[in-house]
Amino acid sequence: MGPTCASRNVNRSAAVNPDPILQLDKTIHEKGRLAIVSLLAASPNLSFTEIRDTLGMTDGNVTAHMRTLQQAEYVAVTKAVRKKRSLTTYSLTQGGLQAFEIYLNNLEAVLKQTRPNSGSDSASKTTSKETE
Repeated sequence: MGPTCASRNVNRSAAVNPDPILQLDKTIHEKGRLAIVSLLAASPNLSFTEIRDTLGMTDGNVTAHMRTLQQAEYVAVTKAVRKKRSLTTYSLTQGGLQAFEIYLNNLEAVLKQTRPNSGSDSASKTTSKETE
C-alpha cells in the first residue's frame, strides 16, 4: 500500500519554510484591506468615494477597513471641505508603506516556495500569457 495523505503532507511541508507564511501581516492580508492598501500604494491620495467606487465596496465596508488600517497606523486621513461638502482622503503612512513592502516580500517568498518550476521559462511564459 502507498503512503497515506498525512505522510505525503508531512513530507511536502518539510520542504516548505513556514516563516514567510506566518509573517504575513494579518491586518493587510484580509481581502478588502489588501485591495485598499494596494490602491493607496499606487496612488498617493484617494478620496473615500474613489476607493469605494473603484473596489465596489459599500460605505460601511470601506469605513470598517479604514478604521482597522488607521488603528494599525498604516493609513492617514485628511478631512477638508470643498464646495461646501466634506472630502475625506486617505494615504499610506510611511509605516503603512513599509508594512506593505514587507507583506509583498513575504508573499513573494511563499510563492517562490510553492510555485512549480519557479524561475523557469515555463513559469514566465504562463505569467506573460495570463497578462495579455
